[in-house]
Amino acid sequence: MSKCEQCIIKQFNSLKALTREELVRISGCKTSRIIKKGEVIFEEGDSINGVFCVKDGVCKLSKLSANGKDQIVKLVVKGDLLGQRSLVGDESANLSAIALNDMEVCFIPKSEIMNDLQKNPKFTLDMLQQMAHDLKDSDNVIVDMAQKSVKNRMADVLLYVNDHFGVDQNGFLSITLAREDYANIVGTATESAIRILSQFKKEGLISTKGKQIKIEDIDGLNRIE
Repeated sequence: MSKCEQCIIKQFNSLKALTREELVRISGCKTSRIIKKGEVIFEEGDSINGVFCVKDGVCKLSKLSANGKDQIVKLVVKGDLLGQRSLVGDESANLSAIALNDMEVCFIPKSEIMNDLQKNPKFTLDMLQQMAHDLKDSDNVIVDMAQKSVKNRMADVLLYVNDHFGVDQNGFLSITLAREDYANIVGTATESAIRILSQFKKEGLISTKGKQIKIEDIDGLNRIE
């Protein structure tokens, strides 16, 4: 099990603001977990009682609507922290986290993080700045839902996945999402998502192989309105 003070992942989140001594203390109380694709990390309504540091892999954060449909709010990647909002707000989880591929996460107990939030102002500020960034992203999602067409939002999602996760050796998006996942990110029915992706394929914007998607025309996707 790697030590927090030696782990390169800390450079990608608020843990970078902690002193070496604080990281050594956290390292002594954290627990590491391997999470398989499709496994639930935590569910909406759970008391998390700590934060998860994503050492490897990707998960989706989603919320169940009143009609029983999942809305994917965010994709969480290697280097991100999970659960800090519930921690600071002292409330149950507002979202569910489910692994999209095999993951490795470290769990840091609430008592340790709260101790650092109270004693290290640099860490507290970094955590607040990250939350402010998340709120800005949420504002943008709300505006996009109201002002952009479903086709435009689907093109944006494909470009986002391409920009943030890259492609495999064959040029396919390295993160393989189910058509239902694309629908839940865009905020539409699965049938509509399938129809739009088929249209993109006919227009030569993408190609597919099973669930895998390859972007063939980035400029074309950027022009979708």
